Amino acid sequence: MALCIQVLPSPSLRSVFVQLVKGPFVAAATSAALVLGALTALAGLGPAARSASVTDIQPAAAAATSGGVNIAYYDQWSIYGNAFYPKALDTRGIAGKLNVLNYSFENIDPTNLTCFESTKAASTDETNPSAGDGAGDAYADYQKTFAAGDAVNGTADVWNQPIAGTFNQLKELKAKYPNLKIVASIGGWTYSKYFSDVAATDASRKKFVSSCIDMFIKGNLPVQGGFGGTGTAAGIFDGFDLDWEYPGVSSGHVGNHYSTADKANYTALMAEFRTELDAYGTANSRKMLLTAALPAGQDKIEQIETNKVGSYLDYANIMTYDMHGAWDATGPTNLQDPLYQSADDPSTAISPGTEKYSADNAISAWTNGDSAYGIAGGFPASKLTMGYPLYYRGWTGVPAGSNHGLYQSATGPAPARSTSATAGIAYYKELGGIVDNSADTFYDPKSQTNYFYTGSEFWTGLGSQAIQAKADYAHCHGLAGAMMYSLLDLDANDTLFNQIATAVSGSASSCTSPTPTPTPTPTPANDFSVAVSPSSGSVAPGGSASATVSTAVTSGSAQTVSLTASGAPSGVTVSLSPTSVTAGSSSTLSVSVSSSAVAGTYPITVTGTAASGSHSTTYNLTVTSSSGGGTALSNGGFETGSLSPWACQTGGKVVPTPVHTGSYAVDVVPTSNTTGECDQNVTLSPNTSHTLTAYVQGNYAYVGVSGGATASTWASGTGWTKLTVPFTTDSTGKVTVYIHGWYAQGDVYGDDFTIS
Repeated sequence: MALCIQVLPSPSLRSVFVQLVKGPFVAAATSAALVLGALTALAGLGPAARSASVTDIQPAAAAATSGGVNIAYYDQWSIYGNAFYPKALDTRGIAGKLNVLNYSFENIDPTNLTCFESTKAASTDETNPSAGDGAGDAYADYQKTFAAGDAVNGTADVWNQPIAGTFNQLKELKAKYPNLKIVASIGGWTYSKYFSDVAATDASRKKFVSSCIDMFIKGNLPVQGGFGGTGTAAGIFDGFDLDWEYPGVSSGHVGNHYSTADKANYTALMAEFRTELDAYGTANSRKMLLTAALPAGQDKIEQIETNKVGSYLDYANIMTYDMHGAWDATGPTNLQDPLYQSADDPSTAISPGTEKYSADNAISAWTNGDSAYGIAGGFPASKLTMGYPLYYRGWTGVPAGSNHGLYQSATGPAPARSTSATAGIAYYKELGGIVDNSADTFYDPKSQTNYFYTGSEFWTGLGSQAIQAKADYAHCHGLAGAMMYSLLDLDANDTLFNQIATAVSGSASSCTSPTPTPTPTPTPANDFSVAVSPSSGSVAPGGSASATVSTAVTSGSAQTVSLTASGAPSGVTVSLSPTSVTAGSSSTLSVSVSSSAVAGTYPITVTGTAASGSHSTTYNLTVTSSSGGGTALSNGGFETGSLSPWACQTGGKVVPTPVHTGSYAVDVVPTSNTTGECDQNVTLSPNTSHTLTAYVQGNYAYVGVSGGATASTWASGTGWTKLTVPFTTDSTGKVTVYIHGWYAQGDVYGDDFTIS
């Protein structure tokens, strides 16, 4: 997993956004792209950015000046706990070495399907399908004021200037570096849910693209916190970076919308951006950029029209990292960014072909195609950049084995470090004494990748040898250069950034390819799949539902599969008949909901186990309210003396004092890393107006709903304050009711929640 923490406080309105990027090729980063034919027109791209045609791409002939473009991400949340302000890009010499700066991330309005600005916390729960709905950080974007010592131009912000925040600092940065191009990145891991919707039709594409240009290019920001207004952000952004993770597949964030039509629709969405950006650029004598963060996994590349999108993009940043990580908690350890596929790599080949993950396989698929995966290829190599992660993935409890911990077992993810605060991942600046220690640094010549081993911890990420190998590859294959994610991860000396910039701006001494990894002839092993249809159902208390659990032979011969179901809440009974089938046969899943069952949505896991191993699928059961109209909220006064069915982040609990009425209330406990959110899922009448009412006490107490409706409000005070949140449900009627505080601002209390 790659962790990107976005903390969104303001004196008046605070929120948090945490993006957890998990699984191969689910990059938290986005990427950028510049049109090949416009390189000479872009004054800031530097002399090293030479264009190359597809016929120039010959491994035996190094292009000494190719591959010199440097692109990097500056995260929206950098200004908070890390205090990594845009000024550092100036004083530390970063801005002068960059061609393109990607500002990440902006979100898609879940109701209007447009670009928008808000200050609302995203859920940190990776199982919450509505985690990013309505979330954003308008405060960081254009409301936070900077003191003189923190400002790029050395002048303090004042209350009556048009905009403040990071946008204004980027404006000041561009004044000092007029050749630096800055693009607004849309999407990312948590904010990709509605890409499929905005790309679905010609009308939805035009509506979405025009809204983004109006807000971020023309600069017509909504007035919030005393800042914003018509044209206040004009001239800051030079275009957009699209980070849709991922079209056409279910392997993005849980709850993401996707469709078989996404492949063609993504091309059409890029075309619409290109058309509208060009029209604006022509009218305003500006070259506007369109870039995209694109996948490196063959299973995801096949969902993109590689032979078409290149005509609309300026640069395509290939996310050549997050290929392996501690989501495989017990190993085997592996490399998150192998340049080449190693014959020793123990990971499973990507179906339906025999290849594994590597940067070389990805670049080849984009440019030359890959028939085993139905990838057409045809993307211009001179528009591709390779991703360079500035963070590391790690395991602990790793034995040395024969190669310093590589491809070994582990006892779990490496312990969390203080800033990244997530087990199994750390920023470069958190691993001093390891990644900068030659005694702990190793190099795998087969994959041309560095790794680090302390005798117990194994870390995978960039080292000086891997950086040079990547840069040489880019020069020898006529690629555009490098994309780095994210600048926030750097140490005070910007060690990785400077090494990358130097290598990318240089040239390869020679161009040779490693000995090709022989492709083994696979021996089919017995295996199976398990699926449930329908995959979800809604049942009122006292009711029942059923679904069909199907199994199929995916390789080898049929075998006996034992079926079990888990995850049923109190008051719900789940059974399977029969409980054992031969692969290729089916079983019936029966669900019975008693009158005591609590309303909410519950994932029921159906697991099939055979001699070859286990596979699981999920049936999402929604227990509706017993009130028929669906407006009941369970345990809103916490008078049961327990949280259920509320779920809280660490520390949340029911307390006897203070209370608004009755005997109990909820105590929400924010920490330096969390807002302490407590929430529960409720199914209400669809397409209906409702009002959430609650009583709160404490500093920065927020209540609201997300999911099938998005609305919130807040209050601060030592006494009880009544808050009301009007909202209208969508066609599902499903919302998440929540209360949270703010980072390290003290406990907040809630009581007497009702929905009318």
